[in-house]
Amino acid sequence: MNIQLPDGLRVAEEPEGLTLTNGELSVRGDFTRLKRRIREENLSRELIVRAAKFRDKNIPLTAFDATAGLGEDSFLLAAAGYDVVLYEYNQVIYALLEDCIKRAAADPDLKGAAERMHLICGDSIAAMDKGIHDVSLIILDPMFPERRKSALVKKKFQLLQMLETPCADETKLLSSALAAGARRVIVKRPAKGLPLAGKTPSWTISGSGIRYDCYPVSNMNEES
Repeated sequence: MNIQLPDGLRVAEEPEGLTLTNGELSVRGDFTRLKRRIREENLSRELIVRAAKFRDKNIPLTAFDATAGLGEDSFLLAAAGYDVVLYEYNQVIYALLEDCIKRAAADPDLKGAAERMHLICGDSIAAMDKGIHDVSLIILDPMFPERRKSALVKKKFQLLQMLETPCADETKLLSSALAAGARRVIVKRPAKGLPLAGKTPSWTISGSGIRYDCYPVSNMNEES
């Protein structure tokens, strides 16, 4: 891989898949650990699936993940039947996720969801500013300074945080998403974190450590 990495980091072709490592910590995309969560009896209870649910059954199951990362939320949505376009601007994280999706597509238990994931390496804000009226949902999970400083950050994400910079302009990110043409914008936040750009959501779906803030766009009276 011809990509400049911070000192001490390297990308290795391991038997388990493409891996980012510093010699002590390592991280790779892995959807196999989500198999239990995508079982029919469990999937409907996932917070992201609940946040994405529309009352109107005629709304297309299409989503745009503007901050893909390692793609786990998008995979859960794809398992629930959504076609998901994922944008990741960092080339290393893009490569990790691309490899993860390819491996999932070779697993009979994961293939259906993996084939509904369409990954693009690029600037999602630029894409949203052009308008993406063919999707129902936009998902945002940006990295912010308060999350980088948290003592609760999982060790494996320490490596990703060396690659991804915190969102420089959260107001622009959210405003671009709200203006892009989707029916709903969903923002993943720490359970006790402030709303993105200080904008209060219409409703939230909360868990013990995270929550999903929901912003309806096409119908401001819409409820989950």
